[in-house]
Amino acid sequence: MSNIENDDQEDKPLDPVMENVRRKMMRLQLVSGGIMFLMFLAVLAAIVYKINTRESKPDAALSAGSGGLAVPSDAPVKATATLPDGFALSAVSNSGGQILFYGVMPDGARKAFVFDIAAGRTVAEIDIKGN
Repeated sequence: MSNIENDDQEDKPLDPVMENVRRKMMRLQLVSGGIMFLMFLAVLAAIVYKINTRESKPDAALSAGSGGLAVPSDAPVKATATLPDGFALSAVSNSGGQILFYGVMPDGARKAFVFDIAAGRTVAEIDIKGN
């Protein structure tokens, strides 16, 4: 019998103050739900945008650092660095599409040559003096 009494209490209409509070809470819930739904759609749109822009990049050339050397995807870049006869190579370094060849000339002088891959030629010949 106590269940029947509880049902009778729930069926009774709310007083006007509580009914206004209930309506405001329902309105707040609907507005919050709508805003969350819009934000969910914005996140989905951002994901789709990122996926589409990543796939649309051309595969023909890849940038190699700040040097701007374009490397073809179908074949390697071919270049020939011509160093002086008798130059004994000691070290090689690469940076941004340029290669530094360091070594000793036949007369004992130390030199460095900077070869630019994009230009296909030696761009600097550096004499090294001192210790």
